[in-house]
Amino acid sequence: MPGPTLDPIATDTILPARADVVIVGGGIIGVSTALFLAERGINVVLCEKGTPGAEQSSRNWGWVRVMGRDEREIPLAIEALKIWDTLDTRISGETGFRRSGILYISENERDIANRDAWLAMARPYGVDSVQLSSDTTEAMMPGAAIRYQGGLFTPSDGRAEPQKAVPAIVAGARRAGARILTGCAVRGVEKAAGRISAVVTERGRIETSTVIVAGGAWSRLFLKSLGIRLPQLKVRNTVLRTGPVSGGPEGAGATATYAYRKRLDGGYTIADGAANLHAVVPDSFAFFRDFQPARKAEGDAVQVGINAQSWNELFEIGTVPLDRPGAFERHRVLDPNPDSRRALRALDAAGRALPFLRKTKVQQIWGGLIDVMPDAVPVISPAETVPGLIVATGFSGHGFGIGPGAGHLVADLVTGEKPIVDPTPFRLSRFLDGTPITIAPPV
Repeated sequence: MPGPTLDPIATDTILPARADVVIVGGGIIGVSTALFLAERGINVVLCEKGTPGAEQSSRNWGWVRVMGRDEREIPLAIEALKIWDTLDTRISGETGFRRSGILYISENERDIANRDAWLAMARPYGVDSVQLSSDTTEAMMPGAAIRYQGGLFTPSDGRAEPQKAVPAIVAGARRAGARILTGCAVRGVEKAAGRISAVVTERGRIETSTVIVAGGAWSRLFLKSLGIRLPQLKVRNTVLRTGPVSGGPEGAGATATYAYRKRLDGGYTIADGAANLHAVVPDSFAFFRDFQPARKAEGDAVQVGINAQSWNELFEIGTVPLDRPGAFERHRVLDPNPDSRRALRALDAAGRALPFLRKTKVQQIWGGLIDVMPDAVPVISPAETVPGLIVATGFSGHGFGIGPGAGHLVADLVTGEKPIVDPTPFRLSRFLDGTPITIAPPV
């Protein structure tokens, strides 16, 4: 089943012989990194095996938020929002970003207590989140047919368009001097004197001293061939898109059974945050202990099953020589079958609360694979065992909103400039040095 349609993307065709930096992966993290590096005069080439943004970067909810984030992510999320504010001007494009606010709807006293606890933690960072009364929450949801107990609202949070953002950033990065190659899978890297000397693509070799792996759900497989243990798994979420409809909130909001986000085209994106499937694959067993805290914290929010992904990955355990095609070329775009039943159930729940949604028609339903880490915090870090390699992956469903900030931070790590935020919480070594895996409490 095809995923959402992206805006047209113009890319480059000629494989260069060398580059200062090669980025593996054309999602929002990769293309944002390319933009910031090109703006600093770095000779950067991005290689994408399929189409930029075609996987989770175009399949997510389109939320851009600080609210509800793990404390370790809050500083980077704040900086990302600042970048989103000026990004359209910077790239001379349209990402659809609007600071329209996000509402976490409270259905019971437990919700309110969880959000009070998050506010107490986040307030020192200067967030403008506020707990709303039942009356004020009702006013934030025009035409609501259900009266809720309250809500946590952050007026400075926003929304953007996943199908527009990556194409627009690609265009801006190319204008700044980056080269973006599509249909160009990177099979692996070559090393000389212990550090990276080149990447080997399906179309040839590029000499480079620095490689950034921003491969999303593919990062684990790529890094495995380099002997790097990245405890990363995949989780499928399903998203539904409606046609244009009048009325309703301008921003985004969520309860335990549905989430909504106003789209630039006048429709709504609808999803269920608890309708997640982890397909059992070989890595499920390899990282069983790493994900034990997450399993306990998630409860029923993630279901486990066996599907086509399980069988595909079973036959991709071994490494493939660099002169032969491998999984990156066999599967250009991860396009999992959606859980249409759960998506329609979320729409029904949203329609009961917001009756105006009953007037619209379903335009499309799609699935996407989220790259998750045991603590739901990304890795943005040099790989100490492979000099010249930087990893930027595992955004655990937060990558779209935080993407421009992450791209800035990766560019800082490459160039040695003062980091936009402290990168310590995102270090890869936290999974190797005995640091306890901690999960942020529910919000």
